[in-house]
Amino acid sequence: MASIRTLRTAPPAPAPDWALFLDVDGCLLEHAPAPHLARVPAQLPQRLLRLAAELDGALALVSGRSLQSLQALFPDCADLCLSGMHGLERRSAHAPLRAPAPPESMLALAGEAARFALDYPGACIEAHGPCLNLHWRAAPQAAAAMGEFADAALTRLPGYRQHRGAHGIEIRPDGMDKGRAIAELLGLAPFRGRVPVFAGDDPADEPGFAMVNAHGGISVLVGERDDTGARHRLAAPAQVRAWLGVSAEAG
Repeated sequence: MASIRTLRTAPPAPAPDWALFLDVDGCLLEHAPAPHLARVPAQLPQRLLRLAAELDGALALVSGRSLQSLQALFPDCADLCLSGMHGLERRSAHAPLRAPAPPESMLALAGEAARFALDYPGACIEAHGPCLNLHWRAAPQAAAAMGEFADAALTRLPGYRQHRGAHGIEIRPDGMDKGRAIAELLGLAPFRGRVPVFAGDDPADEPGFAMVNAHGGISVLVGERDDTGARHRLAAPAQVRAWLGVSAEAG
């Protein structure tokens, strides 16, 4: 992977032949102590809808969040394509996709994780279908214990793997990631035949960067991580929103 020091300061301005894929937390939105506390700037939803129209619909949010969570964040964007849980589910006028049902062992683990998190005020557990997310951004003292919990959980979840980030762990079915999610979208209208562009901040976004790079597209890291496959960089979500044409928000 390339060092962030070799990346250009910013990607080119959006072009009408793009297929634009955007991560949400840490990319469009600033990270919050817990996912349900994320704040959507007032101008952002309408700008996303206008940009989608300018791209003939070729704009999708590609997130680790569930569709339910994305829809709650962006209730005024009913026509926007959404790829949730790293592509395990999708809202699309052309090819909707329902997430697979969770195994019984996942249901049990979700309950155990919720009880376990009570010992660490500020820690947050999200259980959506076949995925379990452990967050400790607001409870850094929980990091080691949650890592041990995730390691033990995998012994009860054949066909699953964990994806570790700076402030959390995602446990999800193996074989699905944002690279595959983007590849599937590129095979569908209205994304087919366009220049793929993906912006994200987390190590879980690296498969997406690799995918768009392989298709001659534009990959954009948001933030200051040292190692990435992305070829462009923006410093923070505020710069992402400015890149997309959202005016600076007060407060």
